[in-house]
Amino acid sequence: MSFFSLHHLTELLHDYGYGLVGLVVGLEAMGLPLPGESLVIAAALYAGSTHQLSIPFVVAAAAAGAIIGDNIGYLIGRMIGLRLLRRYGRYVLLPPERLEVGRRLFAKHGGKVVLFGRFIAILRTLAALLAGANGMPWPRFLIANAVGGIAWACLYGFGAYALGKEITRLQGPFAIAAGVVAVVVVAAMVIYTRRKERRLTEASKQGKVAD
Repeated sequence: MSFFSLHHLTELLHDYGYGLVGLVVGLEAMGLPLPGESLVIAAALYAGSTHQLSIPFVVAAAAAGAIIGDNIGYLIGRMIGLRLLRRYGRYVLLPPERLEVGRRLFAKHGGKVVLFGRFIAILRTLAALLAGANGMPWPRFLIANAVGGIAWACLYGFGAYALGKEITRLQGPFAIAAGVVAVVVVAAMVIYTRRKERRLTEASKQGKVAD
């Protein structure tokens, strides 16, 4: 995971900017296990502390990537179906246990998974595929997906930007401390979502996810 460290993401943002944000978020939304959320946070912190990126464009790129990527993921799920996802998902880093967790959650909560799934790591890469595979009507999916994607981009984008902007107002040890806090927050979010995914996977194996 060192390749996806906050420092490395910042270097990539300096070179590729908004296009990188939209591309990574979009590919993650299509089902690939990429650090879309971490990149949005890193981009917003970078925009707030350096002003070399515009936060409205960062948020717009993240929202567009999320919506477009999810719609492509929906079409993929619609075309190949749940059975083929179970059979071949492991080849795109979507093992059966992860698909089973998502399937159980989607079976009970449906549209809520699409709307709020962007805020949960395991569902961020599965919600669109599962919506398509389970035959969710596209207009309903599009509305829930767009609302969730825009809300997610605004919350993480503007929230992290405010933190990055505040760091530039501090001096000396306070600036260093604030920077450390920002890194710790990102790391804590990654650790939390991984642990949450492991718990959901274990619950799925025991048939408790839908309870």
